[in-house]
Amino acid sequence: MISGVHGVSTVEENLHQLHNDLLEQMPEIHRLAIALYDAGTDKLITFTHSTLESGSLAHHEVTLADVPSLLELAKTRADRVVPDMSIFKNSGSKHSKMLLEQGFRSSYTKPFYKKNTLCGFLFFDAVEADYFQPVVLRHLSVYVDLAALMVVNALAPADILRSAVSMVRDFSHYRDEDTGSHIDRMSRYTHLLGMSLAKERDLTDEFVEFVYLFAPLHDVGKITIADSILLKEGKLTEDEMAIMRSHVDEGGKIINRMFETFNVENTPNMEILYNIVTFHHEAVDGSGYPKGLKGEEIPLEARIVAVADVFDALTSARPYKAAWSNDEAFAFLEQHAGRKFDADCVRLLQEQVEQIEFIQKNFSDSDVKTFREGYTQDL
Repeated sequence: MISGVHGVSTVEENLHQLHNDLLEQMPEIHRLAIALYDAGTDKLITFTHSTLESGSLAHHEVTLADVPSLLELAKTRADRVVPDMSIFKNSGSKHSKMLLEQGFRSSYTKPFYKKNTLCGFLFFDAVEADYFQPVVLRHLSVYVDLAALMVVNALAPADILRSAVSMVRDFSHYRDEDTGSHIDRMSRYTHLLGMSLAKERDLTDEFVEFVYLFAPLHDVGKITIADSILLKEGKLTEDEMAIMRSHVDEGGKIINRMFETFNVENTPNMEILYNIVTFHHEAVDGSGYPKGLKGEEIPLEARIVAVADVFDALTSARPYKAAWSNDEAFAFLEQHAGRKFDADCVRLLQEQVEQIEFIQKNFSDSDVKTFREGYTQDL
């Protein structure tokens, strides 16, 4: 298990500290919030916030195209001041309704970017109307830049590790049934599950986001498996299956070496990655591997990824099988819910049919030219 992660400040904790510093100079700004943007689905998704009032909008996503005002900011790279938020009282927006109910009267919004790509939006809300005057914005600019830099830096380790794994795969001629579209789909299924679980279990949006970011690395350990086994046509022998199953332990070792190499072992949320890689083949009845963990002993992030990964494997075409229908895959998961798979994850995925179909439509395998020949029995 990785060490040194516990006690490290999360993005939310750092944002709270930044907000506390800001309040000393601008006590009217009672709320800072950050939403991230996923270009693949055009979704704007809540990430973290610091709010003096009792609550804030969480576990929420909206299509950017459905918010013309924010879409325009993204296109023009402009910021926006709303002097009087009462103009939104009849807008029907859940976000605007929440802000008005909590007494916010003016707002400042700014998009932020990473390498010229939209990363998300920063929101500052004040309890005083017409608060964000030019003199306030000049003083606020430092905090805006700090907040954006904090988020970009927090997400950077995930980008670095994912890029490193991609490079190693290329150099090692790594091939198995996992197409790029599979990775896109299953990681977004994890996000669907994470968002649903967050509402039931009071999880943070930050946790959900990092499960989504790290899900594509779940099978990094397969880099160590010889092609004679990984690409074998036909059933694996018991010895070969033992070697195949070693990819989870080997994956954990690779992740720990990467943490040390890139000096990110003390970065918050890295334990999420380690747990996904090491425990996504555990089963809730204890029949999984490598540790034979049961139920809640298995980290939630690993249980989420397990369901998302198997669902996409079942519903994807492979040289050795046709794609199962969504209903057939749901039936399989339900049959094994509470035994192999987390029952809540299975139930919540079944409730996301419309979103699943949207993901399947937008991340199909139709443009993938090659699949590996043969198969593994390693679900």
